[in-house]
Amino acid sequence: MAGKKRPLVVITRKLPDPVETRMRELFDARLNVEDRPMTQPELVAAIKEADVLVPTITDNIDAALIAQAGDNLKLIANFGNGVDKIDVEAAAKKGITVTNTPNVLTEDTADMTMALMLAVPRRLAEGANVLTGDKKWAGWSPTWMLGRRIWGKRLGIVGMGRIGTAVARRAKAFGLSIHYHNRHRVLPAVEDELEATYWESLDQMLARMDIISVNCPSTPATFHLLSARRLALMQPSAYIVNTARGDIIDEESLIKLIHDGKIAGAALDVYEHEPALNSKLLKLAGKGKVVLLPHMGSATLEGRIDMGEKVIINIRAFFDGHRPPDRVLPLRT
Repeated sequence: MAGKKRPLVVITRKLPDPVETRMRELFDARLNVEDRPMTQPELVAAIKEADVLVPTITDNIDAALIAQAGDNLKLIANFGNGVDKIDVEAAAKKGITVTNTPNVLTEDTADMTMALMLAVPRRLAEGANVLTGDKKWAGWSPTWMLGRRIWGKRLGIVGMGRIGTAVARRAKAFGLSIHYHNRHRVLPAVEDELEATYWESLDQMLARMDIISVNCPSTPATFHLLSARRLALMQPSAYIVNTARGDIIDEESLIKLIHDGKIAGAALDVYEHEPALNSKLLKLAGKGKVVLLPHMGSATLEGRIDMGEKVIINIRAFFDGHRPPDRVLPLRT
């Protein structure tokens, strides 16, 4: 972009310092140094003024907001893979390109999924709290804090994309039997590598698994995919792990089933009404029935820097007159 007027890039949240520094070098970048979510009036002001808006996955860039965009806004370069909060179709109708940052957080999210898969059956959070709580630890006992082993158990993966496949590779190494439900069957070579069993029927898979891992994207088709009816199919000894999106699970129904002992427990990194947290989940956490994390699945410095680099590449490609490599088309959402 040498010799050209640098585009005004408005970034809605604080990003890692190396990313912000590079953006300042390349663009007329307006940073959010306070790292607080923009208010609706601030988003409106930003979208009216910016050449590029860089939102995050928590910003609601809906049709009403996009309708107020200034004529100079040509690109929404999302800092994140999920675009469920961006009305891509409304942006396209207004001549605004949307990009995202895919394929950089696969391994980080799969690592966290595996950690959560261990956390509930092995009672890791409960055990840690014993040492930091008010009561003194009385020492080892043969029958105290007994959990459940995961080796030899059946894992059902809902969504066998990049993250689901990465989870499967880790889980196989831990001795789990891999099962999956997906819109399309994966390649035979992948199935052979993972010794994976495909279930065309999600209902049938849910009823037979010891652990369920949710790894599909959030779309209108996956909203409450794990509904009250489907959750009720799970075995009383089964656990569920969600590092995808909160609205894929009917949270109230999940809470009731765990409370009633019809599901053994859950490990959640995402929530249906995030950042608001259901108080009933906190009570279950206090009883050791659930492990709760504050959307940390992809939270590594390396991952965030990789995301920022993708944002920068998309912006540079666009203003150099090329198609951004991570353009999101309306039909794909």
